[in-house]
Amino acid sequence: MTSLDFGPFGITTGLTSSADSLDAAKAAEDLGYPAISLSGGPLPGLQTVADLISATSRIRFITGILSIDQYTAADVTAAYTTLEATAPGRFTVGLGGAHGPHPIPRLNEYLDQLDGVPTEHRLLAALGPRMLKLAAERTEGAYPFLITPEYTAEARALLGPDKLLTVAHLVVLETDPDRARAIARDTISFFPQIPGYNASLKRQGFTDDDLTNLPDHLVDSLAAWGTPTQIADKLHEHHTAGANHVSINVITGITGPQPVDEWRALAPALLT
Repeated sequence: MTSLDFGPFGITTGLTSSADSLDAAKAAEDLGYPAISLSGGPLPGLQTVADLISATSRIRFITGILSIDQYTAADVTAAYTTLEATAPGRFTVGLGGAHGPHPIPRLNEYLDQLDGVPTEHRLLAALGPRMLKLAAERTEGAYPFLITPEYTAEARALLGPDKLLTVAHLVVLETDPDRARAIARDTISFFPQIPGYNASLKRQGFTDDDLTNLPDHLVDSLAAWGTPTQIADKLHEHHTAGANHVSINVITGITGPQPVDEWRALAPALLT
C-alpha cells in the first residue's frame, strides 16, 4: 500500500505567490480539501510552493508538474529539503516534461540526481505504458491527466496495487449540456496538438476524427459536468477503476479568477 494519502478528492489549479492565489489556497484548506496539485505552466518557480505552504497550515501541495527541462534536480532537492525540515509531509514532487527524444533515459538520469527527495515523495506525470512502468519502479506513483476511467484501470494494472494513482479530471459545474460541453471543449482542444497527449488519447481509443472534431462522447469522457452529485458520481468511476485520489480541475470558461465558489459548491458532494 502506498505511503502517500491525499484523500479521495483534491484540487488541481495554477497558483502563484500573489495575494489572490494565497487566499485561494487558504479557502481550499478551510473547505476541507486535503491537497492541491499545482499546474506546471502557471507556476512561476519553486518559491511559490514555499509561499503557499507558509500561507496555510495543513493542506498539502503536489507539483503537477515540474518540468525537468526547467528545474534542475539540485534546485528541486534543495527546495524539498528546506520544506521538509519546516513543514514535513506537505510537499510532494511531481515531475514530467521530458520532451524530445529519449524521454525515459532523461528522466532516469534526472531521478538519479534527485537523491535528496525520497521515492515516497516523488510522482511522475505518466501517460503511456513505459512512463507508468518507470513511475512504478522509481517513484511512489503516477499523476495522469485527461484519461478515462477505463484507462485508469489500465494504469492501475501497470503500476501494480501498491503505488499511488492520482488522476486529474476536468470539471464543469454547469447543468446545461451545450454550455458545459462548450466550456470543456475549449480547454480540451489544446491537448490533441501536444504529441504526448495525442498519443495518449489515441491509446484510449479516440480516433483522428475525434481529436479533430471533439465530439460529445469525447468531451463527456474527459470532463465531468452537471450538478455536484452528478459530477461526484462521474469522478467516483476513477476510484472504482483503481485511482487512490482524484484531483478536480475546475474550469468555468473565464480565465483568471480561481474557482473558489465552485470548490465550495462541490465540497459537500466530494468531501463528505
